[in-house]
Amino acid sequence: MPDNTPDAGRQTPDSAKKRLPGQLGWLWLTALIIALDQWTKHEVVAVFSLYERLEVFPHFNLTLAYNSGAAFSFLADAGGWQRWFFTAIAVGASVMILIWLARLTAAEKLQGVALSLILAGALGNFYDRLVLGHVVDFLDFYWGDYHFPAFNIADTAITIGAGLILLDMLLGARKEPKDND
Repeated sequence: MPDNTPDAGRQTPDSAKKRLPGQLGWLWLTALIIALDQWTKHEVVAVFSLYERLEVFPHFNLTLAYNSGAAFSFLADAGGWQRWFFTAIAVGASVMILIWLARLTAAEKLQGVALSLILAGALGNFYDRLVLGHVVDFLDFYWGDYHFPAFNIADTAITIGAGLILLDMLLGARKEPKDND
C-alpha cells in the first residue's frame, strides 16, 4: 500500500547524510577548490605570456610557468612518458582517497577536510596534465635571486591537506591513553 503522507518520498537531512558514507559530504569542498584552481589557471594563461612576471608585492610575483613533471619539476625533462605516469598516479591516488573518505567515521571531520583538499589538488593537476600536457603554475615566491618553484592552487590544497593529516595524527596521538605497565 503506498504511503500518502505529506512527507512520503521527501528527503530529510538525516536521510541525505545516510546516502553519503563516511566523510564524502566534503566533496563539495573538493569541487570548490578544483573550480578555483582551474579558474585561476585559466585567467593567468589568458593574461600572461610564458615566464612573464608581475610583482604583486615584495617577494611575491604572479607568473606563468608550465611544469611537465611533478613537484619541483621532478622528471620534467623525461621525454613525455611522465605525463601518463603522473596521470596514472593521480587517478590511483584519487580512487584511494575516495575509498578512505567513504570509510571515515562521522567524528573524523579533520581527516575528511584534509583528504578533500588533497583530492582537489590531485584532480586539478590531473586535468591540466590530461588536457594540456603540463601543469600550469603561477605563484612565485622569492628571496633575493632565489625563486621557490612556482606552484598553483592545486599544489597549495595538497600541501594544506597533508599538513592537516599530520595535525590530525598529532592530535590523535595526544588523545590516546598512555599505558602505565
